[in-house]
Amino acid sequence: MRGQSSSHTAGSYFIGRHVRELLGEPPAEAKFTFHPEGSYARVFQAQGADLAFAAGLLGWSLTDERFPAALTLAARNKIHLEFLVASFPEADHPNSVKIHLHSPKTTDLTIIAKSIGGGAIQIVKFNNWAIDFEGKDYLLLLQCQSKDLKKLKSIFLPLGKKMDEQTTDSQSFISVRFKSKPHQSLFRKIKTISPEARIWTTSPHVFSQKGRPLFSSGADIEKMAREKNLSLGNIALEYESTLLGLDQQRCLAEMKKRLRVMEAAIRAGQQPEKVHLQLLEPSAHKIIQAIDKQTVALGGPHARAAARAMAVMHHANSLGVICAAPTGGSAGVIPGVITTLREEKKLDETQTLLALFAAGAIGLIVAQRATFAAEVAGCQVEIGAAGAMAAAAVVDACGGTASQALQAAAISLQNTMGSVCDLVQGICEIPCHTRNAAAAASAFVCADLILGGYDNPIPLDDTIDAALSSGKMLPPQLRCTSLGGLAITPSALALKKKRIDNK
Repeated sequence: MRGQSSSHTAGSYFIGRHVRELLGEPPAEAKFTFHPEGSYARVFQAQGADLAFAAGLLGWSLTDERFPAALTLAARNKIHLEFLVASFPEADHPNSVKIHLHSPKTTDLTIIAKSIGGGAIQIVKFNNWAIDFEGKDYLLLLQCQSKDLKKLKSIFLPLGKKMDEQTTDSQSFISVRFKSKPHQSLFRKIKTISPEARIWTTSPHVFSQKGRPLFSSGADIEKMAREKNLSLGNIALEYESTLLGLDQQRCLAEMKKRLRVMEAAIRAGQQPEKVHLQLLEPSAHKIIQAIDKQTVALGGPHARAAARAMAVMHHANSLGVICAAPTGGSAGVIPGVITTLREEKKLDETQTLLALFAAGAIGLIVAQRATFAAEVAGCQVEIGAAGAMAAAAVVDACGGTASQALQAAAISLQNTMGSVCDLVQGICEIPCHTRNAAAAASAFVCADLILGGYDNPIPLDDTIDAALSSGKMLPPQLRCTSLGGLAITPSALALKKKRIDNK
């Protein structure tokens, strides 16, 4: 993705891309409405959500070099964009958005969607019909006269597809999900039965899930590790291969692509001429130079990992391409740790990639039991989660067991529980950069504590549940709205942006 935020940048982009596909063409007009009490209303400009929505509507990739100019180029392409703050009843998430699309060639669409953290999305309403779409499958939506419903259902039932239906007095609506792109012959059959039927489609933005998940909790992993005597990295690799229907070498190759993005972000973030922050001056390169010259207090791998984490955040906040790990706001932790770990322990490529898979396993459990959205549960589920993932990666790379990796993740998360999201002026710079750095350094400490003999009595599953519960207790002012904490200190409010925004 491009920085800054996976919720506000990546998630917004995917929503924009899907609504463009559903409309079938770029809209002439697009109106985005954010609820006044949500996070979108506070930070959509500061974190580039408006750019991301525009890029999606333009049909670009999320990493397109034109991204910073998306608003300007949308206008040149005669797409009128409007961003409003107003209440709407369906806003049940801080990142809920109501989108109205107008095109003179096709029927207007009104869509309710939400960006739920880490780039994940949900589209929950299509015109007046309820749907449940997360971008993991091909989706076909069909509106027809109710008298044709039975015959149309007969087309889909033999295919064994998951189908949802709704009916009013005269109209019926069907949503069907496919693992592969529907063939054109299917559309011809629909039109033969119901010539007046209206059809909309969109494609997945992630790999389709073709198999079954092998675990959904830390307890499941513990059981699998005992039965198969596998490390956490190997368990996670087997999970991904089974779920996506890909061989393990393909999965390793995909993870290698993400590692390369992380490495490139570290390099770019150390080049001050390429860093364009709004509040901070770039400092990662200076810290690394000081470590090399031994002019810091201790230095060593902890400090180097911290500085590299900051470099990634410098790049992210310059709208650079990063790997959300698990989010844009926490994207520095794992790259800083994994590159330093590889360097210090002389890891080969497979060991490095398996360590990343181990980190991913922890992130998966956080995603399933909690959330990656600071808007919902504070910084602990973003940078806190990244620290937990990184601690597990360290244990895995150093030959620890799956149980030890889970314990390292647990104590890491236990020590960030309750952390607030109080980003200054709505931008992922202060205190996000130094929090990424501290979490990267802490990952090594947590791993060493477990490998050294600490026996953690509160397992990962309980820890994640507690983190979510405590996060939800935080007031909205401390959950990515910039209305509390550091964000409202006199010094933070007095900071002058070096540019109005990144657009």
